Amino acid sequence: QVQLVESGGGLAQPGGSLRLSCTASGIILSIYDMSWYRQSPGKSRELVAFMTSGGSTNYPDSVKGRFTISRDNAKNTVSLQVNSLKPEDTAVYYCNANFTFFDSVSSYWGQGTQVTVSS
Repeated sequence: QVQLVESGGGLAQPGGSLRLSCTASGIILSIYDMSWYRQSPGKSRELVAFMTSGGSTNYPDSVKGRFTISRDNAKNTVSLQVNSLKPEDTAVYYCNANFTFFDSVSSYWGQGTQVTVSS
């Protein structure tokens, strides 16, 4: 059974930082492309960080320079360091693991972790 479990969310002040983690069981994350998404009430899910299995990364302009995605293959974990937090970063953050082999796609989601940015 595949599970992705996010942790590290919570309440932070504007300008603060959090480190979100996504730990997998049942799959080996190192072969997956990994993404972090977020969703706030009334809005669609938004991609905030992407890392290929080879280590290339991409971020939308809204978080570039503030968010950093990283892997720890030994721990089967992907993390998202979020710095210089803004109230608009408040959302539920989800990790996604995606593996494509020819026409076959395997995609898994975690349950999400809440990040609230407020003074």
